[in-house]
Amino acid sequence: MDPRVKILLSIAYIVAVFLIREFHFYGFLAAFLFILIATVAARVPFLKVLKSIKAILFFIIFSSVLQVLFNREGEVLAEWWIIVITNVGLLRAAFITLRITLIVMGTALLTLTTTPVEIADGLESLFTPLKWIKFPVHEFALIMSIALRFIPTLMDETERIINAQKARGADFESGNIFKRIKALVPILIPLLISSFRRADELGDAMDARCYSGAKGRTKYKKMRPTWRDLIAVLLMAALIAGVVLLNGVWGVAV
Repeated sequence: MDPRVKILLSIAYIVAVFLIREFHFYGFLAAFLFILIATVAARVPFLKVLKSIKAILFFIIFSSVLQVLFNREGEVLAEWWIIVITNVGLLRAAFITLRITLIVMGTALLTLTTTPVEIADGLESLFTPLKWIKFPVHEFALIMSIALRFIPTLMDETERIINAQKARGADFESGNIFKRIKALVPILIPLLISSFRRADELGDAMDARCYSGAKGRTKYKKMRPTWRDLIAVLLMAALIAGVVLLNGVWGVAV
């Protein structure tokens, strides 16, 4: 698929998920089916998409617990001291969980099926009209590409530093929250130094290759939409139309 179409579809998908009103769980079902169809069509293992949730699992649980504990609307199901659990609180916790999970799955599918270079090229093409207002489109796309390509490198570097510190007797898992934060200092300083060193090396490499910006540069691959892109756009249009109908015309709340 054309990376520009995938980026636009990802944005439209996030908008569609945000359009789903509270307690309209049929809308979430439609969004999940869209992700399922897209995953099968892209031939990506569904478990890989699900694993993307692991990175923000704590945030999802924390948000859900806040909804349960601080929402006093609806019928009281359980009460202890200052803690009151209501049916509306549980439903809103489920709503928040579904919304965040579906958004993360959608963005994960984009990153699993599109290389950083393709994402950068797609963004550069989409932002081309901004050249009329002298916006540095190519430079912005280059920054995005470098940032995306360095994320796995930084993760590997972090893991290497953690293993080296553990070999020296460092403990990152015991103690209270403040001790754990303090224990991260020996990781952050070497990581920052390594990041600056890699940035200098990259700058020297670009200078050695006489890089001077977008002027006179051509594309190795030209992006062209195909029939697959058209089908994906039609499915997304159907999803958004379905969400709007569920929200407004039918007022379904299940």
